[in-house]
Amino acid sequence: MSMILLSSHSKYLLDILSNRVENAEGVDIERRWTEFSDVCYHIKGSSETPEFLNVSVSFPTPPEETEIEKGLPCGATEAVKVAYGVVVESIVPPDEGFSLTLKLDLSKLPKNKEKRNDMLVKIAAVREVVLGAPLKRILEHLASRTRAPAKDRVITLVHRPKECIFLIPREDKVTVIYPINFEDSIDTVLATSFLQDLAETRRSASLYSAPSCTWSSTPPAELDNATTESLSVNAGFFTFVILPRHVEGKKLDRTVWILSTFHAYVSYHVKCSEAFMHTRMRRRVDSLIQALDRAKPESEKSEECAENRSFRGMSINNIDNTFQSSKNMDHNSQSFKITDNTSQSSKNINHTFRSFK
Repeated sequence: MSMILLSSHSKYLLDILSNRVENAEGVDIERRWTEFSDVCYHIKGSSETPEFLNVSVSFPTPPEETEIEKGLPCGATEAVKVAYGVVVESIVPPDEGFSLTLKLDLSKLPKNKEKRNDMLVKIAAVREVVLGAPLKRILEHLASRTRAPAKDRVITLVHRPKECIFLIPREDKVTVIYPINFEDSIDTVLATSFLQDLAETRRSASLYSAPSCTWSSTPPAELDNATTESLSVNAGFFTFVILPRHVEGKKLDRTVWILSTFHAYVSYHVKCSEAFMHTRMRRRVDSLIQALDRAKPESEKSEECAENRSFRGMSINNIDNTFQSSKNMDHNSQSFKITDNTSQSSKNINHTFRSFK
């Protein structure tokens, strides 16, 4: 089973934006949907102003210890302005029930097709831009080897309901700790095994340049001051240590996204492992049934074939003869009694069909 990384943009949102750009006339549109980790989207546009679209996004409710600005993670508002420029305008206050509402002006998209597509992909990745803003700010300080504002202090981020990410920034590294929790006991066992194997794989010589990672069943010492609720997990704690070389240049955005969606990454592979085992078990059961069938004596197989004759295998003449015989049977026989009542006739025919099997 290959390790799949989730794409940073919403494919459904990208399809809607691309279709809107290609069809200049435009139509009235309104769509609502929810993606993984309870991130909800709402897009609305009018045929009267096809160049404008409103995109609203709702993110999971952060815990009390999370620092927020206007309902968004710290730095998210500035990150949106930097990422989208004049193409997108933030509407304050956002639509009711949503954390952020963006007004898109498609007429201000780049004329170059390649650059225009890149901008549409970036807009479809609004989740990464907003939720990854605090993490990106910290990693930018690490990349430039400057002092982070919250040096040596535990920073709490939320990317899943009731689950947090803990960051401990330092001048030469950033420690990222994930409390892993699953509701299903089988998922918990699979996740624990997966995380232990992931930490063990990192020790191979071919992965010496990858971030170091560890798994532990107890909270790391860095989380001594964290709330008890945040530390109530059943699949342990997974820790990454990010160094400056992991966030240099174009590596920064990819590292931010991978760290932001690590919970979803683990959940995805747990479900894949469970589905794989179910498939193997079904195949094993089928092979055992076939082995039992082959072990039956020939006489027993012949009797079984006679009992399991299907209606499909009979000719039309045989069916007509069977019905004719049933009409000539003794009227005292309840199973083949034919009356003028339609419902009773249907029951008798069904009974006859069953007798052919």
